[in-house]
Amino acid sequence: MTTRIAVVTAGLGNPSSTRLLADQLAAAASKSLRTAGEQVEVDVIDLRPLAHGLADRMVTGFATGELEEALESVRRANGLIAVTPVFSASYSGLFKMFFDVLEPDALHGIPVLLGATAGTARHSLVLEHAMRPLFAYLKAIVAPTAVFAATEDFGGTRATALNDRIEGAGAELAALVRSAPAREVDDPYADVVDFATLLAR
Repeated sequence: MTTRIAVVTAGLGNPSSTRLLADQLAAAASKSLRTAGEQVEVDVIDLRPLAHGLADRMVTGFATGELEEALESVRRANGLIAVTPVFSASYSGLFKMFFDVLEPDALHGIPVLLGATAGTARHSLVLEHAMRPLFAYLKAIVAPTAVFAATEDFGGTRATALNDRIEGAGAELAALVRSAPAREVDDPYADVVDFATLLAR
């Protein structure tokens, strides 16, 4: 059985340090799972191209196209990595919109690893005062270690410390995923009666 990891990244730049951190967290978690003998499939959901779809979903109530595929990837995931840039002392509006349009129980019991990026380390507490409460409200199982990366963490002497945090957080998520009960995803079309049966009635 394949273990599915969904990675939601809300970076707006190209290239994006938020996407870079998300990729590194996904690689660390995948490495730990594969070391434990698991087959891993990673699905990266970049929110930037979904911005219009998210706005449409907010005002119409319906998700279409790539947004619906992204939501389905999260619903079917065994673990989630969620990474956002910090705007105005919190997660970005695009990041919040994505989790606002998920069904209320879509993350119930799912292990989640949190990450955030910003220009300076002054914003590092956003992980604890904004992101962790959001995912606790969504009933997810949040990994103990969350990873914040300021611009200066991506190079020089601080890169080693960041890599150590990423490896540790990835291992924590892998352990939570392996210990979580198997997910049962409701199929809304499972009980649909086929036409032949309907016509025979």
